[in-house]
Amino acid sequence: MDNFVFFLVLFATAMHAVWNGMVKNHPDKVVAVAAIVLGHIPLAVIAIILLPAPTLDCIPYIIASAIVHQGYQWYLISSYQIGDLTKVYPIARGFGPLVATIISILVLGLVLKSLVILSILLICIGIMILGLFDRENKDFKVLKLSLTTGFFIGLYSLIDGYGARVSLSPIVYMSWAFLLSAAIFPIVLKLKNRKNIFQNIFSEGKKMFWIGGTISYIIYVIVVWAFTKAPIPMVGALRETSILFSILIGYFFLKEKITTTKIISIFLIVIGVIGIKLF
Repeated sequence: MDNFVFFLVLFATAMHAVWNGMVKNHPDKVVAVAAIVLGHIPLAVIAIILLPAPTLDCIPYIIASAIVHQGYQWYLISSYQIGDLTKVYPIARGFGPLVATIISILVLGLVLKSLVILSILLICIGIMILGLFDRENKDFKVLKLSLTTGFFIGLYSLIDGYGARVSLSPIVYMSWAFLLSAAIFPIVLKLKNRKNIFQNIFSEGKKMFWIGGTISYIIYVIVVWAFTKAPIPMVGALRETSILFSILIGYFFLKEKITTTKIISIFLIVIGVIGIKLF
């Protein structure tokens, strides 16, 4: 992977930990997720106005991306309703790049070096053990919902990666996908029996909308651009190392304990990241 792409994705990864921390600390996770999704709109509109339009060939990808993101958001919210973020999130985020890697190799015919595949696996395992080996996370339903959320993460990563390549304008491609996703998402919330979501966002989630939504938009636009410069499974795995930064933020700023599981996780993730860079 090119040095510039590698370090830019790592920068996005560190920023990802910031808005993830905002969601983690918000009392209403549904409002927080909704604020992030709708918070993509301002920058998306600006990008569409100022930047070159994408090719028409990417329209099916935009539609598919918006639909798959609804699945991701549906199962993410479903997971949060019965499981804690710290248990659900690592399983979902670690499973996502694993799904993308399997589909890329077995279905799409992507050829990766064995050591690169091993590096991706180390990162995925390093992330997932934070949730899988948590003593309080023994509910099979939580595990099933978390893995399903991860499946949608892997799926939308592939769709957006190929869609961005076809579009020839990754930022505007993703901006249209974000707008369509934001238009559909209130319907998802209604199906979840969540009322007055817009009112709740601007009374309880204004900071999430403006700050979290902006950071999330910038991060994923960087990642989608990186999808056009390097293999999607590699970028996807590198992106999910935000968990590593979350552990470090928790230890140094939130006084959270470093457990044996976290030490093993850090070791596996770091080895995986080094492997992706070297091989």
